[in-house]
Amino acid sequence: MFVIVGYLVVLGAVFGGFIMAGGHVAALFQPVELLMIGGSALGAFFVANGPKTVKATLKALPGVLKGSKFSKQLYVDLLSMLFEILAKVRKEGLMSIESDVDSPDASPIFSKYPKIQGDHHAMEFLTDYLRMMVGGNLNAFEIENLMDNEIETHHHEGEVPIHALSRTADALPAFGIVAAVMGVVHTMESVGIPPAELGKLIAAALVGTFLGILLSYGFVAPLASLLEQKLNEATKMLQCMKVTLLASMNGYAPQVAVEFGRKVLYSTERPGFSELEEEIRSRKGK
Repeated sequence: MFVIVGYLVVLGAVFGGFIMAGGHVAALFQPVELLMIGGSALGAFFVANGPKTVKATLKALPGVLKGSKFSKQLYVDLLSMLFEILAKVRKEGLMSIESDVDSPDASPIFSKYPKIQGDHHAMEFLTDYLRMMVGGNLNAFEIENLMDNEIETHHHEGEVPIHALSRTADALPAFGIVAAVMGVVHTMESVGIPPAELGKLIAAALVGTFLGILLSYGFVAPLASLLEQKLNEATKMLQCMKVTLLASMNGYAPQVAVEFGRKVLYSTERPGFSELEEEIRSRKGK
């Protein structure tokens, strides 16, 4: 929603200002220039990126139209769920969560938190390391190293479409110049026509530069920035789980372990200490 609103603001400011200055919008309608710039950028995008990158970019783009799911309530649910799991481990032993880990869809604990359970990547991350904890063959340092490597891999994979869009945005102004040069060439070969017609050709050539810059900084580059923000939010969730599980492995009580995880969160989504404690107490009573 905010993406669409932002685009409307960009178009309204640019074209509205042009009209207020006495310009004619019809002069900016140059489909041939748009074809040259857009077609060149698209072709270069396919040349510069392999099938995996193209597929990842196309898969990531629809997500920019959705709001962030990483709210304070989501993290309250996550920390409450982690507390419940760790409390069960502390009370009944690691083997008590074996069935929850092996069948998370049927787990009575995970089923209380459908938003977390519906995040396939987060659940896979959590259950994989809980399974390692149940196995008891790895210590906290080895698991932390594995977690860091997995989070780094996840982050690098998420950066693939971001870098692809950023490079495309960087190239658009140059393709705008190419279109403008082509327009100038066409103008120079038409110097014998009346001045009024010559002026239209010059205007059309200049529109090429305008469109390249507008598409780059007004449309494509902001998408790359938004995808980067969403990636950082997703990574933060994994870091929260990592810190909480490691704190538990190092012998901290569940209440303290979830406090470790809470401290990792961004201040805008981080629940307060008393807020989280009250939520955990209320869930205990259910």
